[in-house]
Amino acid sequence: MTAIADLLDQVRNAVAAQRPLCIKGGNSKQYLGREQQGEPVDVSGYSGVVDYQPSELVITVRAGTTLSDMQQVLAQENQVLAGEPPEFDGKATVGGTLACNLSGPSRPWHGSIRDQVLGVRIINGKAEHLRFGGQVMKNVAGYDVSRLQAGAMGTLGILTEVTLKVIPKPESTVSVRRTIGANDSLRVMNEICRRPLPVTGACWYAGDMYIRLSGPVSVIGAAAEQLEGRVLPDDDGFWSRLREMELPFFADAKDLRCISLRSTRDHFSEDADWLIDWRGARRWLAAGGNRDSLDKHVRDAGGELSQVRGAEHGADVFPQRSAVYRQMLLRLKQALDPDGVFNPGRLYSWL
Repeated sequence: MTAIADLLDQVRNAVAAQRPLCIKGGNSKQYLGREQQGEPVDVSGYSGVVDYQPSELVITVRAGTTLSDMQQVLAQENQVLAGEPPEFDGKATVGGTLACNLSGPSRPWHGSIRDQVLGVRIINGKAEHLRFGGQVMKNVAGYDVSRLQAGAMGTLGILTEVTLKVIPKPESTVSVRRTIGANDSLRVMNEICRRPLPVTGACWYAGDMYIRLSGPVSVIGAAAEQLEGRVLPDDDGFWSRLREMELPFFADAKDLRCISLRSTRDHFSEDADWLIDWRGARRWLAAGGNRDSLDKHVRDAGGELSQVRGAEHGADVFPQRSAVYRQMLLRLKQALDPDGVFNPGRLYSWL
């Protein structure tokens, strides 16, 4: 297993030589962010469960632990990690998932991995091994560096340990499919989600709306009867392929964009190739065209646009940020990585 001492030495040497470091775990999310550069820091070998308290719904794992390995441990106690982050053929690690803040179909109802973080350990740019947060849900003292790691893409330190809340595994799930247009599906999905139903998934894809219900068999059976549509014979198959980005939509999209938007906003256009998830709060677009004009359109609607695939070389792929936001992020970077050795340029060209 990779030793902390080796990681600390690598950071010290990089700082002394002013050499950038490229942090890698399972290397399953290269498609996210800008092009990686620097000497590889492999944390995949630093893995394993540090502590697990099933009765407290809390687990601590080393950052190189794969999601699939952690989920197997949780499954023994009939528990799961909330938010359904993708496992990417068993390669995705806990540290990488937190660094990218990825979530699956149940995100609007169970929260993201960021919402489950209780504490982390990181190696900062001074080669110090630091602990932030704690292992109990009431520990909120100090600046919440733990959750700042969510979506930071490794620019604020090397994650070594993560403590997470977990949830009981639902007793059963069932899904209902209904043929409907994109704009109509937004109205129907949001209307359904306002009702007291155990919804854990709401998606529109290729002309069909999918609603997933989770909970006790007696509850979801009665709930499904209230929805118009056909019950799917293979409930988990669709949602797992959606979570893992294995649907044909993702495979065929060479130019892939992700839009975060208020779920009740009308759809932009039904002419292009779209996939709508999170009851409308996340909308995937597989199409070319001018990004700047689309970006302005999305911002005018109160949303944000990220370029997942097909970005021009050297271009920023995540949403534009205000001057205040940029200054705040640069100050955080200076505090945690003063020499700028961790994943430079991965998140933004100016970071």
